[in-house]
Amino acid sequence: MGKFIVKVRKDGQFQFNLKASNGQVILVSEAYKQKSSCLNGIESVKKNASDDEKFVIETAKNGKPFFNLIAANKQVIGSSQMYSSLATLKKGIASVKANAPEAPVVEE
Repeated sequence: MGKFIVKVRKDGQFQFNLKASNGQVILVSEAYKQKSSCLNGIESVKKNASDDEKFVIETAKNGKPFFNLIAANKQVIGSSQMYSSLATLKKGIASVKANAPEAPVVEE
């Protein structure tokens, strides 16, 4: 099973990563000033990860695909790494969908 890792960045802000069961980071959040906001972001990921329409596929300047998970208000909740192909990106989305809903929260 995957897990959410909450950590404090060097600038004092909070961020979470969703890791798959193999330890690979599959979703990264923005920086939050408050820990409570970071935890709310995790709850939003859990809520929205089952909805295909909340995954928006983008292309980076280097041409590699990545995805954003968005909330109902169209705000980005988390972003993926860049992938080598759309096929591997789709596996990344499947991993978020499989891991996020039941993933425990661990603080580092």
